[in-house]
Amino acid sequence: MEKIKVLIVDDNEVVREGLKSILGPQADIEVVGEAVDGLDAVAKAGELCPDVVLMDAQMPGIDGTEATRRIKQSLPEVKVLFLTVYGEYVGGALAAGASWYLTKDCRRQDLLEGIRVLAQSSRAKARKANQ
Repeated sequence: MEKIKVLIVDDNEVVREGLKSILGPQADIEVVGEAVDGLDAVAKAGELCPDVVLMDAQMPGIDGTEATRRIKQSLPEVKVLFLTVYGEYVGGALAAGASWYLTKDCRRQDLLEGIRVLAQSSRAKARKANQ
């Protein structure tokens, strides 16, 4: 089974470590990298080609919405799961190309299911395009 490649983007080290501790033990998920701000996210996404990007909203430099827009322009097949405390960012994130969003107080199971559903839909599109 091919693992789901995930890039974690958050300027808060504790949040990144927490997400890695949730995702690390999952047999079907691999954290391929971390980014600490929007510009770093765009660069790492291009370098690592993840299936799913877990994107924070508010970061120094360019925010999660602009980073999402840039990632989707160059890598339209990548799914962005927006993670935020701030609901006011959701509309902009979805308009920029985010596939879904969750609040940072979501349940662990909701996060894992969101990643899996987005990766599955991305892989289904890729299979269809290759036929």
